[in-house]
Amino acid sequence: MKHIILSATSALVLGAGVAAAQDYPAQEIQGIIQWGAGGSTDTVMRSITPHAEEILGGTVVMQNMTGAVGAIALNYVADQDADGYTLLMGAENPMLYRVMGLGERDYGEFIPINLLARGTPMLVTRPDAPFSDYAGMMAYIAENPGEVRFGSTGPGGLPSVVTAMMQTVEGDLDVTFVPYDGDGPALTALQGGAIDVMPAVLGAAIEPIRAGNLVPLAMFDTEPNRFLPDTPIAPALNEGYSTYLPWGPFFGVFVREGTPDEAVEALTAAYGGAVENEDFLSLMDSRGFTIMNMSGQEAEDFLAAWQSTTAWLLHDAGLSQNDPAELGIPRPGE
Repeated sequence: MKHIILSATSALVLGAGVAAAQDYPAQEIQGIIQWGAGGSTDTVMRSITPHAEEILGGTVVMQNMTGAVGAIALNYVADQDADGYTLLMGAENPMLYRVMGLGERDYGEFIPINLLARGTPMLVTRPDAPFSDYAGMMAYIAENPGEVRFGSTGPGGLPSVVTAMMQTVEGDLDVTFVPYDGDGPALTALQGGAIDVMPAVLGAAIEPIRAGNLVPLAMFDTEPNRFLPDTPIAPALNEGYSTYLPWGPFFGVFVREGTPDEAVEALTAAYGGAVENEDFLSLMDSRGFTIMNMSGQEAEDFLAAWQSTTAWLLHDAGLSQNDPAELGIPRPGE
């Protein structure tokens, strides 16, 4: 009789657990945004999440949690229960934490609900620069060592990765790097003549280009960009770039490993459907972002490839704090 009572009790507990999973979400979901209000990640997440809420049938309360290049937000979510009620809304930076010595965790401890979109890196100059195309820039650098000034936003930022890619493919660049606190100030400095070249993301550079204040030199992508179809893609300038492209900053929604399958499935369906919303697509289009809409194994493969490419580019350029090989990160193609 005692055995029967225990079995019935177990069945009741199991039934309650299944019901709870099927009822997901049964409470508000917390969405932790890695960056500050008004930034690209914040804009993307606050644009897509209302559409995801409609599909999900629940509420996501978003909160900006800044600091330590996004590590504070990542650590916070990693320390919460793996129940699907705390989302990490972030960008690419965590994939470099271990290599750059910024932390011990990365997205390897998370499940990618959706990799939403990525930016396209490019190289821009000013209209009065002593060169007007990529070949002219490379020739001028060779003839005037140390004279050309490249904008930079610090190790691990987009400009450092793009210039590391250029050095790997083209050989050492004898240029002067000028640091700025973000691509916005650097692009302003470029337009004012304080620097000569800036690696930037298309979304940040497109309006100054349209206004005639900046000149595009190259797109670091595998296909011509429809916004700037006449700007050459990097592999057409040097086939060596093909090894590292496509590459670019990206936005994604994540939950902790161990989150119940039912919650992962519901969130994946919600954000996957929200990516296709016309308002969201219009926003991404206007900012020059490329829609990804990746989840599951496809997203895992993308993250692994992105980390491999970026970590080794930075390491070979002498910008990393730790050897990727010692962290188990293979070289691209290995």
